[in-house]
Amino acid sequence: MLLKDKKALIFGVANNKSIAYGIAEQFKAHGASLAFSYVGEPLKKRVAPISEELGGELIFDCDVTDDDQIRAAAETVREKWGRVDILVHSVAFANRDDLQGRFIDTSRDGFKLALDVSAYSLTALCHTFESLMSPGASVMTLSYYGAQKTVTNYNVMGVAKAALEASVRYLAVDLGPSGIRVNAISAGPIKTLAASGISGFKTILSTIEEKAPLKRNVTQTDVGKASVFLASDLSSGTTGEIIFVDAGFNIVGV
Repeated sequence: MLLKDKKALIFGVANNKSIAYGIAEQFKAHGASLAFSYVGEPLKKRVAPISEELGGELIFDCDVTDDDQIRAAAETVREKWGRVDILVHSVAFANRDDLQGRFIDTSRDGFKLALDVSAYSLTALCHTFESLMSPGASVMTLSYYGAQKTVTNYNVMGVAKAALEASVRYLAVDLGPSGIRVNAISAGPIKTLAASGISGFKTILSTIEEKAPLKRNVTQTDVGKASVFLASDLSSGTTGEIIFVDAGFNIVGV
């Protein structure tokens, strides 16, 4: 098993349809120990059964916009595990009003919120958990094609994902001397709770099926399999990369 004896922290599981769930499922299949974050009691009620289903060893409350909560989460993990081998950042949020219409109409507060939750949180987690990461540890985050090309109604989230992808490169340089790798998976559109907030999402799905080389949309399992590669020693020489798992749609031109 590729992840035997590895300890994986997963931030961002919302339900069993989320991309983070697909990642956790594949990690379990390859032997990793799992821990899950949640934000507040309402989400704990969703995450706890998932943790139990997948044999999670730990769940903890952590709002990634709150540095005190991140530090408390790190201390909890330190006491339970002592180290971290894999950190998955699958966290993003923007106001629904900012995911429709014109990007130019994004409010200042909406911009700050999207960038804080969706991009800066990766840096905050890496900063706090750095001392817990094993040599050879793997950090990964989830991006989307809208970081590099304009996608209708993706708007401020596209800008946030662009900042996230740039952060991956800078974090890879900072953490590289410790043997820690940082990468992103740019996943194709998947029917998740987060995606439901994007106006016209069904049109995006149908476009992928028509235009992508594989003539289909990807699944949580597809992304989970790629994440196993990034989490395992098979990717020991890979860092600072954005790996597309989108049925090839990103290569298609006119």
